[in-house]
Amino acid sequence: MPSILAHAPGFLRDPGGKNHGPRAVGGDVNDMREVEVVVIGAGQAGLSSAHHLRRAGLEPGRDFVVLDRSPGPGGAWQFRWPSLTYGKVHGMHALPGMELTDADPARPSAEVISAYFDRYERAFDLRVRRPVEVRAVREGTGGRLLVETSDGAWSTRALINATGTWDRPFWPRYPGQETFLGRQLHTAQYPGPEAFAGRRVVVVGGGASGTQHLLEIAPYAASTTWVTRRPPVFREGPFDEEAGRAAVALVEERVRRGLPPRSVVSVTGLPLNDAVRRGLADGVLDRRPMFDRVTPDGVEWDRGSPLLERGREPGGGGRVAADVILWATGFRPAVGHLAPLRLREPGGGIRVEGTRAVADPRVHLVGYGPSASTVGANRAGRAAVRDIGRLPERAAA
Repeated sequence: MPSILAHAPGFLRDPGGKNHGPRAVGGDVNDMREVEVVVIGAGQAGLSSAHHLRRAGLEPGRDFVVLDRSPGPGGAWQFRWPSLTYGKVHGMHALPGMELTDADPARPSAEVISAYFDRYERAFDLRVRRPVEVRAVREGTGGRLLVETSDGAWSTRALINATGTWDRPFWPRYPGQETFLGRQLHTAQYPGPEAFAGRRVVVVGGGASGTQHLLEIAPYAASTTWVTRRPPVFREGPFDEEAGRAAVALVEERVRRGLPPRSVVSVTGLPLNDAVRRGLADGVLDRRPMFDRVTPDGVEWDRGSPLLERGREPGGGGRVAADVILWATGFRPAVGHLAPLRLREPGGGIRVEGTRAVADPRVHLVGYGPSASTVGANRAGRAAVRDIGRLPERAAA
């Protein structure tokens, strides 16, 4: 059978050659529109996918649509804290077909990348629809998928899910957490270091965000305490292409087995740069093991816990007073809207081969697991479009 892309350039032309927009299915255009591909998300992964759909001959707004819940261009970058300047961003890879040049390293990354994504959307006329919240994706009729949104419903032959993780910050649960009288916030709500002036701050998490927060906050805070579940691993030397491929392969293996993806940094370790070296030398990055409970005025370890840090109590227990607990505990994939398709495996993740969901070949996850990096998202967008091109014109119901 022909692929779904085979007739893309003219599949909605009437006999007179007039080109229509998305076709209404069974009623008002606001109730149901029909396209070949729906892309959910307009971050790096979504825009890369949209670019490759255009190159494959599909027209934005007619043959495919990009839906984004954010208020403006920039993906998750638009929500980053002001102190994360572009010069501090590691490994931002350009979108396909347009380089990011002459960016001011002192300018907030949220501004730089949002402006870049905006130029990109306009240059390639991607016609992103926003803000649109996708509420559910479920089985439609005739082997198609039904995408239910705050802007009506879409019927599609294939779906590219590029929703990332920013909308699903992970908050671990610890005894006593609800009793804390100070402030608790997540990296997703981080306002910048000035907000912590004069405060006693506990930072939870051993990833890149946790270390960045600590190094920023320490000059302002009355005190900082760093706690992690596992000892952090710092990486010496350059991170070459071979090491990158090995790290991605480890993350990809989990996804192939249907396990929830781990972050690439959990495999690669933290880069040991000059700022991190200073933090280690001056004690800011003096890691303590995870506490056992939260108290109204701080955190506490049980007696007998492996407290190896300075300042533990003689009896073997320990406590730290705190005004703020900052949970730099990462994010989880935002895929709840896919639940009606029952894609999850017993291990808790969605099993993926390349970008294709094994349980439903019409669904592609881009920016998920091994492709959750800027360069990985670009490659995955291209691979997803290529794979979609091989789908039969009428998928099995």
